[in-house]
Amino acid sequence: MTVLKDLPEKWFPVVLPLQRRKQKGLNGAKSQKKRTEEERRVRANDREYNEKFQYASNCIMTSKYNIITFLPVNLFEQFQEVANTYFLFLLILQLIPQISSLSWFTTIVPLALVLSITAVKDATDDYFRHKSDNQVNNRQSQVLIRGSLQNEKWMNVRVGDIIKLENNQFVAADLLLLSSSEPHGLCYIETAELDGETNMKVRQSVSVTSELGDQNNLASFDGEVVCEPPNNKLDRFCGTLYWRDKKYNLTNQNMLLRGCVLRNTEACYGLVIFAGPDTKLMQNSGRTKFKRTSIDRLMNTLVLWIFGFLVCMGVILAVGNAVWEREVGSLFQSYLPWDPPVDNFLFSAFLSFWSYVIILNTVVPISLYVSVEVIRLGHSYFINWDQQMFCSQCNTAAEARTTTLNEELGQVEYIFSDKTGTLTQNIMSFNKCSINGQTYGEATDPLAPQPTRLDFTPFNPLADQNFYFYDDTLLESVKVGDSHTHEFFRLLSLCHTVMSEEKSEGELVYKAQSPDEGALVTAARNFGFVFRSRTPGTITTTEMGRPVTYTLLAILDFNNIRKRMSVIVRNPEGRIRLYCKGADTVLLERLHPCNQELMNITSDHLNEYAADGLRTLALAYRDVSEDEWETWSESHRCADKATNCRDDRLAAAYEEIEQDMMLLGATAIEDKLQEGVPETIAVLSLANIKIWVLTGDKQETAVNIGYSCKMLTDDMTEVFIISGHTVQSVRQELRRARDRMIVLSRSRDGEKEEGMEGWAEAGFMGNGFREGQEGDGTAAAAATAGGKQLQCPPPPPPPSNNLMDNISGEFALVINGHSLAHALEADMETEFVSTACACKAVICCRVTPLQKAQVVELIKKHKKAVTLAIGDGANDVSMIKSAHIGVGISGQEGIQAVLASDYSFAQFRFLQRLLLVHGRWSYLRMCRFLCYFFYKNFAFTMVHFWFGFFCGFSAQTVYDQYFITLYNIVYTSLPVLAMGIFDQDVPDKRSLEYPKLYEPGQLNLLFNKREFFICIAQGIYTSVVLFFVPFAVLSDATQSTGVPLADYQTFAVTTATALVIVVSVQIALDTGFWTVINHVFVWGSLGSYFTIMFALHSQTLFRIFPNQFHFVGSAQSTLLQPVVWLTIALATAICIVPVLAFRFLKVDLKPQLSDTVRYTQLVRQKKRKPIGRSVGGAWRGAGSASEGRLGARGGSRRSGYAFAHQEGFGELITSGKNMRLSSLALATFASRHSSSWIDTLRRKKHTHTHTPPSASGECSPAPSCISGSVPPLSNSSSVLGGSQDTPIEEETGTPPAQNGQSDLASSTQTQPASEAAAPQASSQAVTLTAGRTHVGDSPGGWAATLGSVQEALFGWKSRAAASNSPGPPSVAKDTSQIV
Repeated sequence: MTVLKDLPEKWFPVVLPLQRRKQKGLNGAKSQKKRTEEERRVRANDREYNEKFQYASNCIMTSKYNIITFLPVNLFEQFQEVANTYFLFLLILQLIPQISSLSWFTTIVPLALVLSITAVKDATDDYFRHKSDNQVNNRQSQVLIRGSLQNEKWMNVRVGDIIKLENNQFVAADLLLLSSSEPHGLCYIETAELDGETNMKVRQSVSVTSELGDQNNLASFDGEVVCEPPNNKLDRFCGTLYWRDKKYNLTNQNMLLRGCVLRNTEACYGLVIFAGPDTKLMQNSGRTKFKRTSIDRLMNTLVLWIFGFLVCMGVILAVGNAVWEREVGSLFQSYLPWDPPVDNFLFSAFLSFWSYVIILNTVVPISLYVSVEVIRLGHSYFINWDQQMFCSQCNTAAEARTTTLNEELGQVEYIFSDKTGTLTQNIMSFNKCSINGQTYGEATDPLAPQPTRLDFTPFNPLADQNFYFYDDTLLESVKVGDSHTHEFFRLLSLCHTVMSEEKSEGELVYKAQSPDEGALVTAARNFGFVFRSRTPGTITTTEMGRPVTYTLLAILDFNNIRKRMSVIVRNPEGRIRLYCKGADTVLLERLHPCNQELMNITSDHLNEYAADGLRTLALAYRDVSEDEWETWSESHRCADKATNCRDDRLAAAYEEIEQDMMLLGATAIEDKLQEGVPETIAVLSLANIKIWVLTGDKQETAVNIGYSCKMLTDDMTEVFIISGHTVQSVRQELRRARDRMIVLSRSRDGEKEEGMEGWAEAGFMGNGFREGQEGDGTAAAAATAGGKQLQCPPPPPPPSNNLMDNISGEFALVINGHSLAHALEADMETEFVSTACACKAVICCRVTPLQKAQVVELIKKHKKAVTLAIGDGANDVSMIKSAHIGVGISGQEGIQAVLASDYSFAQFRFLQRLLLVHGRWSYLRMCRFLCYFFYKNFAFTMVHFWFGFFCGFSAQTVYDQYFITLYNIVYTSLPVLAMGIFDQDVPDKRSLEYPKLYEPGQLNLLFNKREFFICIAQGIYTSVVLFFVPFAVLSDATQSTGVPLADYQTFAVTTATALVIVVSVQIALDTGFWTVINHVFVWGSLGSYFTIMFALHSQTLFRIFPNQFHFVGSAQSTLLQPVVWLTIALATAICIVPVLAFRFLKVDLKPQLSDTVRYTQLVRQKKRKPIGRSVGGAWRGAGSASEGRLGARGGSRRSGYAFAHQEGFGELITSGKNMRLSSLALATFASRHSSSWIDTLRRKKHTHTHTPPSASGECSPAPSCISGSVPPLSNSSSVLGGSQDTPIEEETGTPPAQNGQSDLASSTQTQPASEAAAPQASSQAVTLTAGRTHVGDSPGGWAATLGSVQEALFGWKSRAAASNSPGPPSVAKDTSQIV
């Protein structure tokens, strides 16, 4: 390989980070070459030359197996499971006749079944991966070979080939654009598969190759490209083209990347630079990781523990065998000698140890793993069949693409979401505007009927029929010829980089580089200023029906630093004018001083628009004289041709002329959210799930969407922005944010001393944003909190993680991409994680696909929490693969995210149901299944252990061997499967209504090591009862004929029957939701036991197989004895009654939230009549997205500027080349603090003081799912079990007092005298008439009194009774109150 002696310095930022990321293992699909590639040399049309470097082919492979490797590799993977290795070991032991008490088929059949089922599933998954790979690799591409175009499969394309692309075709590899059918070598691409953006982007070929449109010319092209090695930088490319003794610089603007789609371009030709796994798309795809749930990992640990327990039991019994054989067995040697090769008691003990290992192995039967897979498969089908997750618009159902992660859906703590296409529709609409101090687009009378949509057709035949606007005063202003209005829309029709395509007369199609520009140009079009076409030097418009052509003198391009763009045009009269649009923060300071009054008015309008979550731009213009233009044009030309510091010189030239402008007004654009996004985020937040948005958009756009979807709210204590450009500044900003959180948290909790009310970092405004921030962390200004000037004590020492975990208050963090790059460095990880994880919401802007994956990996590494990533584009694939659970949205950005995901559906709002219903149910079912499974098997197996002390430790089994074989396969398998598949504690509506029900899964409360030992203890207790009760009773019992019952077979039948009955009753108690299938399986299994037992003990089978069936007649003779049935009944009672008593006391004294919700469900079913007047869904109206934006962020004076634009398109052209919902709704939903037992466990606070009434556990209902009246509960009773003494009683009943506490508050229908009685009986009782009426399960209005249970269930902080006020109780924003 040819290597440059000196690696170009400009490649260092690309190559060095690439090497670091490769070391971290996050570089995605890798080249097959083992050497390190330092540069790439590619010669056009010379395969022989290029093959010397052994570049990767264009064939991609995401599958794991082939026909030859499948069996060995798959078996190797399966035997990495501890359980499979364990059962293989047992099988080998059972093949040794000297130690085997059971037949070998009892293990090999289920083991082979498990391995086969898993292998079939893995083969099926890999088959679909092969199918997907073949579909891509076999796509056809036109390759220029020996002067003619030939069809080749993508997999056969090689580096150095020249290929032809036609309109709407996918780009096959990373290409250098050589020529195009469009003028000046331009072509248009869509990069949704790469960066998630659906807007058009422009690429241009190098000028020297743009004329090579003829095949003969391209066939003779022998240019050589020297460029950077393969990397994952989507927005950067550095290279040089050497041709005809000249060299030409290559940039990303000359490249077409794999995954892009050619649009609005008839054809183009490109030179393959990177192919297959070397392409930037594959470099960003991330590694396919084997995902396992936390329960799987715990089960592996438990299997090891159980194996250790099994060894201990085997050792104990082996020692017993040695002692017995030495002390007692030696007396029988004359007529009962040892079987060869046993010749002493020690060897007998050794063999006895292995015999007992085989007999006791059923503590973990292999049927456990079969059952787990069946249950997971059932849960996956429930997700696939859920009609409420079916999108009728796109005819797409939810799909569980894996069956191994269902229960982990119920344990998610962090959600990482893409923005564009995931939270938003990426559809912009012109919503409002301000022109010369007059605002348009507002509803003039909120009480008036919905205004009608304006019809522009009579006024303008070129109007877009899909444009919606409702304020007719703006149209009238245009019609009467208002000069300011005309100039406003003239600016919108000229100042842009939109390309126009006129398919027929008057049928215009705009191709905008950003959806913002498309919306603005479309608005100008409808109001009479129609952009028609452009050339490199002209712009043609139709103004009020009159065609006008402007000379385009210059485009002052947009970039992220300037935050504005301008055009300089000459009108037909010869007057030169500059038009500018951009962020108000940068544009208003460049206005002429005479604009002060208008600027103040427009600023107020901008703040109103930004408060509504809209994306705003300010518009201005200035006249330019001929002399000034000539002077500036010359300086601009010199800056443009500069070889050093070109960008800085251009920026200085732009700055020079963009001064003393005249303000025209401002625009407000709405980026429409997907349906139900605000409600979904609100509900998930109430479930204690933290949501992080990782987006490639810039800060202003992301923050706007954050407010629109209610991730960010005015009720938040603080919103921090991290934008440092150096490691040190980022570290300082993170530490200041942490210190600020601690100070505010102490102030909020009332724990701060007088005079220590907090200190603030420079420039924090009312909602936490800083003005004039440059990102160096050195700005200093005063901040206010509660209207008081904050003191500034010395910064406290860095807080511990435990302290950060106990932060109270709602904080949010916004961090930019360049700051995030520093935050992700090894020595900064802890700083970033501790700060970000203390926040309720985090927004990361300008992040690359790989940074998304790194953020996910960071949380997985430091927080040990279950993560979920959701996205809809190929740029989200690495993030989806890195998270524990990946969710793909089948949207407008292709199917790459769906193919890489574990679950997929059509809209973000379905995530709420996936987690809170299916995820919670799956976790609950799996935990109940495992608890019962371990219980029943320990109860079954430990009887052998006790029997060993009475059979001379001879490894004799208690039961018939057929009972041992069928116990886990027939007698007890189906009932537990039914419970594991169908069980539920509360209905799906209640799961959505009470998000706090989700928290036990996050804390892993339902199945952990503690719960495991409880199940084991119960199983051992049951085994003791099942052995010693029949043993004690039958030892002295006789039949009616006087024949003793103390024989082995009678004892075996009695114990087995009692065991089956006890475990059947136990699962009946464990089942919370009965279906027909549950009844059939539970009682059917019990019936099958008796049927099979009578058959196996029959004379018929004994006659046929006399050596196999030794229990002939035992069942019939045993079960005819009344004493046997009394023994079975006694054993059952002793096993079950303590369980019933414990559960009754637990529900009565310390109920969990699910117990309370079930009780309310019973009350609702009994009482169907309303208990108060309905107000027709007042609450639902307040929280519905369809009602629009209800309220503004008072005092949030921030820029709402957002412009999804990129730099470089102005130069190409001239060279020829928020809906926001009410924050009150969220405040009403939100549960700020909770001292419930769940939160106590979460924060690890151990306190023995009585929980105050206002600190009751809270659970807020879903914003759009609140239904039904809730019975009041005394405040002394915490529904989450913290200090709960009484269960919920019916609304209108007279509840009994418990533990000295007062009666519950009566309902609204009770007379005022009785209403006043409750506070007198209990000083802790707080009543609030703000309940919901309920007729059946339909939504109603507000009625009925709510006690502290409403505070606990819904998160409403009641202050006083409000019996006549419909709607949700008001929530006072009091950050200093002790909660």
